[in-house]
Amino acid sequence: MSELDFNGRKVLVVGGSSGIGNGIAQSFRRRGADVHIWGTRPTADDYAKEAGSDLDGLGYTQVDVSRAEAIAGAPLPFDRLDVLVHSQGIVLYKRAEFEPEGWDRVMAVNIDSIMHISMRFHAQLAAGKGAMIVVSSVGAIRATKGNPAYAASKAAAASLVKTLGQAWAGDGIRVNGIAPSLVDTKLTSVTMAHANRREKALARIPLGRFGQVEEMAGVVLFLASPLASYVCGQTIVVDGGLTL
Repeated sequence: MSELDFNGRKVLVVGGSSGIGNGIAQSFRRRGADVHIWGTRPTADDYAKEAGSDLDGLGYTQVDVSRAEAIAGAPLPFDRLDVLVHSQGIVLYKRAEFEPEGWDRVMAVNIDSIMHISMRFHAQLAAGKGAMIVVSSVGAIRATKGNPAYAASKAAAASLVKTLGQAWAGDGIRVNGIAPSLVDTKLTSVTMAHANRREKALARIPLGRFGQVEEMAGVVLFLASPLASYVCGQTIVVDGGLTL
């Protein structure tokens, strides 16, 4: 049996409706997992024509993770949980994050919800000796000039991985994370859709190309698998060498 065989495992991917989260969800599904995702739209059908969204074979619930009460009231997707992936995230442009409303919105989604959701599923993860993986960003370790809330929230997420990794190891829960750099998704379209910005960003990557959603998913699969059974509280940078 392959260490990357997740047949029969129960997986929840928060923010799994598009981009990196969707790639992660489908990667688990292709390896036999029963996968449920939380998204922002009323139904899975609302993503049918969205580029970068493939909800085929995935369970779906609309949850506004910016609201603690919505998290607390969301139905449990399974009677047990083996893997919890946090891939929720937003970024605001045109200096909106410098304003209180923008700051609060980004922090609510990008960091507050991670703690609220983690606590909601702690008992299920502990019962199954499960794994939790948090998708942060290289913004956790380098400046993002126009996005203070995004950078601060991602740094906080990486720190939370360390703390929960230590706090929950005794419960049998392994907590880790990944920090991607630029991957061509809806969240990075402000760079990817502009040739000049895209070329400048590409020039800073030693591997000479942008990352792929599948490459981010591969590291998450590793962290959720027995191959990473002694990895605890770590955030793996997946950036093609950008931050070297």
